[in-house]
Amino acid sequence: MNAMDSSPWDWAPAGPRRLERPLSLLHFAGPDSLRVLHGQTSQALQEARPGDWRSTCCLTPTARLRGLAEVVVEENGAWLALTAGDGPALRQAFDRVLFPADQVELGPLQPGRWLRLVGEAPSAPGSWRPLVGGGGWWLGCDLLLLAETPLPPELAEIPPLEAHEAELWRLQQGEPAWPAEINDAFNPFELGLSDRVSLQKGCYVGQETLAKLASSDGVKQQLRRWQAAPHPAMAGPFEPGWALQTADGVRAGQLTSGLQQADGSWLGLAMVRRGALEETTLLARAPEGEVPVSISRPAAFRDPPSPGPSGGGGRSGRV
Repeated sequence: MNAMDSSPWDWAPAGPRRLERPLSLLHFAGPDSLRVLHGQTSQALQEARPGDWRSTCCLTPTARLRGLAEVVVEENGAWLALTAGDGPALRQAFDRVLFPADQVELGPLQPGRWLRLVGEAPSAPGSWRPLVGGGGWWLGCDLLLLAETPLPPELAEIPPLEAHEAELWRLQQGEPAWPAEINDAFNPFELGLSDRVSLQKGCYVGQETLAKLASSDGVKQQLRRWQAAPHPAMAGPFEPGWALQTADGVRAGQLTSGLQQADGSWLGLAMVRRGALEETTLLARAPEGEVPVSISRPAAFRDPPSPGPSGGGGRSGRV
């Protein structure tokens, strides 16, 4: 099947393909590195050991998502690989919370690359291994590289995804992007990222808000995929924020991402209110009129934690 068939959510590349994206790398050196990262991100990191890697979220004090990151734990520090988000703003935020007494040296923001093989079974999570010759780390089948590190020969031989294919894959999985879904409007539970959040590790930035959401079933909206047939009202460029409503005119959410196919159809991601999550079709209010859109659950979405005194949980590894 190719990306232009009538069921784009079933699309898969023919054989392994290489997905490559830019990222930002921050090095934390010193004995307090994991303590700082533990308190400033959503994942349990204080007890991590050299050789571990953990997927985490960078949050605001009100638990809005600022970025997605992978933490690679070393002997006396860690690398934080920001795979989505505003790198300079996040480095500044980390720098502001460091005190002279903290035994942490924060390195400069460095450009890097994140590579994933699409079309192969995902690897088991847990540990990382250094790239032979240095300059990067294997996280299972994924690879984090410093910008100047050449591509390993075994990956250079695999054809890359084209830009349209890479975005189709992102939307298919329901992977939030900055700034469309990663911004000061949405939290990790709404975006299907509960496996990046630990609610048992104690105090951290955003923890109080996330704990309340988990214990009170307070998640009011969730990320969903949308798809629309060619329609005159969507002939112009897509703008995030188009409102969604039910057939009865009840407000149901908003579109956050959109991608036009060669046949004029559209697909993307949307934030759908809880009362409309069971709807299979909603109406998008485009500038030129209302457009019926079909709604489905993204492949990689993880449900918010169930209500309870402890709810949620952390995990090691990758999405």
